[in-house]
Amino acid sequence: MEETKKKPLRMNGTSLEGRDFSNMNLEGADFSFSSLEGINFDGSNLRGAKIRFASLEKATFRNADLTNADLSFSSLTDADMTGAKIEGANFSFSSQGKSFKWQDFKLIGLIQSQSWIGTLIAIIIGALMLYGTSAIIYFTLEILYTSNPVQVQLNQYLIVQNVVCGVIVVLITQNMAIWLDAMIEKVLLRHLTLSTVVTVVFFGINVGMYYGFGHKIFRAMAAQSPQQARQNGVWFWYAIGPLIIANVFYYLNRQGRQLSTKISEQEYQLLNLEKLKTRAELDALQARINPHFLYNALNSIASLVHEDPDKAEEMTLLLSKLFRYTTGRKNNDYFDSIENELEMVQTYLQVEKVRFGDRLQFEVEVTNQKLNRLPVPKFILQPIVENAIKHGISKLADQGKIIVKIYEDNGWLHLCVHDNGPLFSDTMGAGYGIRSIQDKLKLLYGEDATIELHNDPVKSVNISIRKAAIEASEEKAS
Repeated sequence: MEETKKKPLRMNGTSLEGRDFSNMNLEGADFSFSSLEGINFDGSNLRGAKIRFASLEKATFRNADLTNADLSFSSLTDADMTGAKIEGANFSFSSQGKSFKWQDFKLIGLIQSQSWIGTLIAIIIGALMLYGTSAIIYFTLEILYTSNPVQVQLNQYLIVQNVVCGVIVVLITQNMAIWLDAMIEKVLLRHLTLSTVVTVVFFGINVGMYYGFGHKIFRAMAAQSPQQARQNGVWFWYAIGPLIIANVFYYLNRQGRQLSTKISEQEYQLLNLEKLKTRAELDALQARINPHFLYNALNSIASLVHEDPDKAEEMTLLLSKLFRYTTGRKNNDYFDSIENELEMVQTYLQVEKVRFGDRLQFEVEVTNQKLNRLPVPKFILQPIVENAIKHGISKLADQGKIIVKIYEDNGWLHLCVHDNGPLFSDTMGAGYGIRSIQDKLKLLYGEDATIELHNDPVKSVNISIRKAAIEASEEKAS
């Protein structure tokens, strides 16, 4: 029976403060909108988990796997992520401050922190938005349903005035934001400068609109309703709105740019860390000459020194050539041409042929000579050929043969190694040589490369790499 696929855990909108979820498999789990203060996720598998809009103060993620997890808009104050894997994780708009300080005031972080200060700010902003929306609806209805033509003209004038001032104030703020940050060091002076400019522009617009056509409407309104005209507030109170809008927009603009810069720096650091990690893994996977091969080769040379000095000299030169290839440093340490790879493999096989004699025959075939120039991962064929000798040819009493074939088919490059030794066992794919090649291909090409072991129709190891991925790696290398 097939194992039933486990559904991801869904606990969104729950309160789980202080719970212990350590060392659990929570892949794809959904903890969005949950209160998770002090929760213990140490060592847990949280790959692809959704922990958005969550409160994670003092939560611990030590050695947890957060690959591709989504922690956006979450509060991570004092969260411990020592040793956690965070490749591909999303921390957008997440607050990670140690404690609240007025000089570190962050509006977005406070609103989504679920603290009483954030809740109060959210209430004030919500109330202002509702008040402004209600004012728009009120004036719109007044224009539509008021029968008094003078009142209609006044409402229309006020709407046009507010819209024009709002648009200009926002444009001024956006255009001055970068200049203010570059030219003025103190934040308070920036806001004062912006406020001064907005005030001057606001009064300039209003004076121009008033003397252009507004004064006639106000005079008509005063003549029609003298009492209502006297109840209007003092004119300079109306300058408060544009000042608030300008300073709030400037603050949000500045915080947004700082956040974008911070995220960009974090992404850059993550990319660098990933690059260093990949390089370290590739260095660890880079094939080296097997010590047992060296031991056997040296023993063969020692035995040939007296029996066949010419053969001993030939084998010594071949071994020297092989080691020059394995220890030589080039501009690109991870790629080499197919031609050079095949030369290295042929040298390796010639050394082994001295040891095995006529029991070993080999053949190298490239269907199209243009393929010789393509770059492939360095040492990609030698471990496979070594396995063919160790697990195949060495087991035969009769003559063994190894065929290395390179060809292209449907946009894929195929590197095949055939041998006539015993068939692969069920556990052959778990060997270090095959696993190291699998890991190397995955690091360099992702899903654009595979390695397969076949016993039918002929015994072979087949490496397939998409040519587009090879060309992309060539461009990166250049």
